Amino acid sequence: MNGELAKVPEFVFAVVLMLGVVITVHEFGHFLVAKLCGVRVLKFSIGFGPPIGFGRFRLAWSRGGTDYVVAWFPLGGFVKMLGEYTQDEVEAAEVRAHPTETLDAKATWQKLAILFAGPAMNLLLPVVIYTGSLAVGIDRGDAVVGTVERGSPAEAAGVRSGDRVLAVDGEPVRWWRDVAEALRAGGGRDIDLALERDGDPLALQIAVAERAGLDEFRSTSDVGWAGLQHTRQKAVLGVTDAGSPAARAGLRSGDRVTALDASPVADWSELARAYAAASAPVVLALERGPEDAPETASVEVPALGALDALGVIPAVVLVSEVTEGSAASEAGIQAGDLLVSVDGTAIGSFVFFQETVLASQGRSLDVQVARDGSSERFAIAPRLTKTDLGAGEEEIYLIGIKGVDAILSGAIVTEREVNPLVAVPRAAEMTWDFTMLFLRGLKKLVLGEISRKNIGGPIEIARQSHMALQAGWDRFLGLLVLISINVGILNLLPIPILDGGQALMVTLEGVKRGPLSLRTREIVQQIGLVLLLMIMGLAFWNDLSRNWSSFVQWLTNL
Repeated sequence: MNGELAKVPEFVFAVVLMLGVVITVHEFGHFLVAKLCGVRVLKFSIGFGPPIGFGRFRLAWSRGGTDYVVAWFPLGGFVKMLGEYTQDEVEAAEVRAHPTETLDAKATWQKLAILFAGPAMNLLLPVVIYTGSLAVGIDRGDAVVGTVERGSPAEAAGVRSGDRVLAVDGEPVRWWRDVAEALRAGGGRDIDLALERDGDPLALQIAVAERAGLDEFRSTSDVGWAGLQHTRQKAVLGVTDAGSPAARAGLRSGDRVTALDASPVADWSELARAYAAASAPVVLALERGPEDAPETASVEVPALGALDALGVIPAVVLVSEVTEGSAASEAGIQAGDLLVSVDGTAIGSFVFFQETVLASQGRSLDVQVARDGSSERFAIAPRLTKTDLGAGEEEIYLIGIKGVDAILSGAIVTEREVNPLVAVPRAAEMTWDFTMLFLRGLKKLVLGEISRKNIGGPIEIARQSHMALQAGWDRFLGLLVLISINVGILNLLPIPILDGGQALMVTLEGVKRGPLSLRTREIVQQIGLVLLLMIMGLAFWNDLSRNWSSFVQWLTNL
């Protein structure tokens, strides 16, 4: 109980900080441009309701004719300008005394500038955040190959672990993400790679295959597969044949090689190179069993020139646990099984197999398994399973296994830029890319290509804010960028009450050269309110549906 209560202040702090920054920036945009256009601002409020305070202390003050308020309910905010909304007698007198300082007295372009200033500030905030992040330094995946999957087009083309990718189809690349996106977009065609190997330039061509996969919105689509991964593979052995030299020497699936002839081994590629260079029998230093309390062993194996000849493969999917009642359990998969291939294609990385399952749409997969040195085949049909992926529960296709952790981080470099003439354009480019990604997702949502269950409201924002704060400031700032762009774009939609809808009415009045009738304004506002309430209702419903069990559990613990 005390533990749950201790989390409440941290939870509240996270959501207030997140929404406080986004809302303050948005409303400050309206406030600033209104002041610049000569509009008298009566009130600047962050949140709704009475000011936060106890006794005589209140987070409210007046300066320059404007009342500033920080209110109790943080899910919103507003700027009230002279002549806007319903006027009482005092304000009506202010309007008569200062007729040129009202919002209605301003030109159409000034009204539009004031309305668009809020969303513009939300889109400017990520630029500021990215500029600051670049000054501190952002860790990024370097364009260095970590793993070449066995049986992949990249292996056939001769790409090796440790190769640096300089360009893809003539386009220079700087980060691994650029490499991955170019290859995934190139399914079914030959792609030229400009590489650097041991300081020397090298040009190779990969016949990129096409297969079912997932796009950035977790929708099933055809993607390119070259078999290159940024992450590295641990030197965890998979022994597939009981009659192989490896099995006869006493090696087992799951053995972790730590050294070869007393020379430390960092990953699978280093093990493969060291073994290939050996001309006499070598001694492998091994760890077996749980990583927190391993048993050590030394095994001498013959030098056969390649690990394949020895009879070992990287154990990329070595089953450590099978969920009871799952598709894998009912098919006969057991802990200790080594998954070798799926639908006739070698499993060269955990990511490859994971994406195959997620994109399966429930079709039966033909999985080859190595068990106790023999090979067996299983038909496994993944099932839709509710899983918490960090954004609430989501139904995805799973078979119900956990694999031994056999992945190491790839090459990471820090992107740092303190020169604002370079950093600001770079930050603007990053904001643009993120905004375009958001717009593509919004389009898919409207067209029904993405489930509307993905719409989240204040509960989900609060939950994500708390999780992000716990994960560190990097993730918190990343979520802040996402929410700020979200607020900026959504406020531009032509829905009455939102900035975009208000801008549409101002534009119509400018074309009409006169104000819309009071009745027309009321009808439009009512339609906008209904639409907004429907969207908010859907968001709240999704929030409750995703988090209801957690909420009940929390109340139970209290």
